[in-house]
Amino acid sequence: MHNLEFAITMEMEGRQYYLEQAKKNQDNAALNKVFSILADSEKEHEELLRKRLNKEDYTLTEGDSAEKIKSVFGGLKDYEASQIRDTTQLDVYRLATDIEEKSIELYQEMLKEAKDDKDKKLFEFLLKEENQHLILFDELVKMLTRPEEWVESAEFGLREDY
Repeated sequence: MHNLEFAITMEMEGRQYYLEQAKKNQDNAALNKVFSILADSEKEHEELLRKRLNKEDYTLTEGDSAEKIKSVFGGLKDYEASQIRDTTQLDVYRLATDIEEKSIELYQEMLKEAKDDKDKKLFEFLLKEENQHLILFDELVKMLTRPEEWVESAEFGLREDY
């Protein structure tokens, strides 16, 4: 499969995963919004890649999804960890982290192979977007696991404030 086709498939699968998670988190407005924003972002990435594959013109526009995610994530700090974590929620975030890491690896490889400046800009843009998604999930995992780790090993060494 051509790298662009593979990337399109990855974006479609990522979008589907985030839509499923948004639906599963309908009772939690903040998480529902985060997953919905991410699904929209993955759809935009898919559309960019399709246009590139079909040799159509496309424009890279810095979206505001990162700012939306940051504002929602800022709101999550007011939640108790138990409010955004059930028995499988941490696994959901870890799987999302894996999805984003695989996208980053693919776009890094595609950037290395890119010969055209426009392609390089596209893959740099996608890398930046996927890195922002990865940071979000890393922070969610950290926020949920830190209280357990802190209590579990509080007597050992200095701990960073949170």
